Parts: sequence; structure tokens; C-alpha cells
Amino acid sequence: MGNFRKVLKIRTSAEGDIVDLTEDLNSTIRSSQFKEGIACVFIAHSTAGLFTIENEDGLRHDMREALQRLFPKELEYEHHLRWGDGNGHSHIRSAFLGTSLSVPFHEGVPDLGTWQQVVLMELDNRGRDRKVIIQIIGDP
Repeated sequence: MGNFRKVLKIRTSAEGDIVDLTEDLNSTIRSSQFKEGIACVFIAHSTAGLFTIENEDGLRHDMREALQRLFPKELEYEHHLRWGDGNGHSHIRSAFLGTSLSVPFHEGVPDLGTWQQVVLMELDNRGRDRKVIIQIIGDP
């Protein structure tokens, strides 16, 4: 059993931006040279989220709309009132979506469903530089 780590630098363009990380995950697993194991994908930020989705235009739109219905940007959030940065909704959305995923892999291939991709979603009120860590524990 061993471990392998890769850090990705991702620049998002705007709030609601969805970045597909699936190929980054695939290539990191290949680079690890492990055949069996678990990959943890983690974003080291409190205003972004990680999840799996069928990464197509309709669902990307639906995800943005669902987050707006559940956690409206226009509400008065105590965080915004305290700091004046207008991103209280971003922190709440991130807490609900989560900032990490565990993906098992077998024979060097992630155990993702046919229509399942790993994505990062920018939840802050502007684009940001993001750090995504992929940490793998596995066997050759």
C-alpha cells in the first residue's frame, strides 16, 4: 500500500462556473501507477464545491437554478452583513455540496458511472484561483 498526491491549480471564470475534473482524476490515477485504491479529491476552499454530475448543458443550468432556489443570493446573510463581501450564499452552498469526494478505482480506472463526471463548481461571486488536491491510497 502506498500513496500519491497531485495538486491542481484551477482558475474559474465566474460564479456558477463548472469545471470537469474527470480527466485530471484519470491522469492522476495513471501517474500513481496504482491499480487498486481510493482517490480523495479535495478543494481547499470554503466557497467552492465538488460533486458528480452528468456534465451537460441542461444539468449545469439546472444545478445553478436549484442552488438559487435553495440558497438565494439576495437573502441577507450574517456573513455578508459582517464582512460586506456579498458571498454568504457561497459559503452555505459549499457546506451543502461538500468540498471532497472519495472515488474508488479498479484496474487503474475510476469506478464512475457511465454518465458521471467529477466537477468543481465555483460558488463565490467572482472567478477565483482554486487549489484541488488529489490524494491516492492504493496498491500496484
